[in-house]
Formats: sequence, structure tokens, C-alpha cells
Amino acid sequence: QVQLVESGGGLVQAGDSLRLSCAASGHTSSSYVMGWFRQAPGKEREFVAAITRSGGSTVYADSVKGRFAISRAGTSNSVTLQMNKLKPEDTAVYYCAAGELFTIEPAYHTWGQGTQVTVSS
Repeated sequence: QVQLVESGGGLVQAGDSLRLSCAASGHTSSSYVMGWFRQAPGKEREFVAAITRSGGSTVYADSVKGRFAISRAGTSNSVTLQMNKLKPEDTAVYYCAAGELFTIEPAYHTWGQGTQVTVSS
């Protein structure tokens, strides 16, 4: 079973950039679909981005398209989320997730503990 640990969160100003990392450990011989989700206070968890096992395809939420980029090295389950032109509405706890389906739904079987991103105006 794979374990996921996020890092890279912090407090930044609007317009700044931040790079989140998700380190995978444990059962890493299998390659999974990897996704990023976020949850703001008082709101439901929402999809941010996902990447296929090979890294050949990605999908983004409309709210982050053109500003965020998800990537992985080959079939590694460790992924990054480059976030540019951050906005106050991007403030949330960001979660990394591993699963079998390339989907924007939270149908992922393994989740990290989350990392806080706060964007001040």
C-alpha cells in the first residue's frame, strides 16, 4: 500500500507562486493515477488536477486551468503541483491522492494528510 506525504504549502501573497510536492512511499512498484484536491474552510473538497500513470495526460479544474501544472517523473507516484498567479480564493488545504481511475471525482483510494496554502490579498 502506498503512503503519500504533501509538502510545500505556506503563506504567500496574491500573484505569487508556490510548488507543492507529494512524496510516495511504500508499495511503489505499481503506478497510480495521481490527483490533487483542495478543501477550503466551510466548503466541500474539490478537484484541482490529475495526471495519468504515464504522465501523458492531465486534466484541470476550470478555476486553475492556465495557472497550475501537475507533473510526475515518468511513472513515479511522486508528483508536484506548480501553482502560479495565486489568488486568495486558492486558499485551502491541498491533498494529494492516488487511485486507479483518471477522474475528477474523489474516487481515489489513498490520500495524504494535506498541506495548507494561504494566499493573502
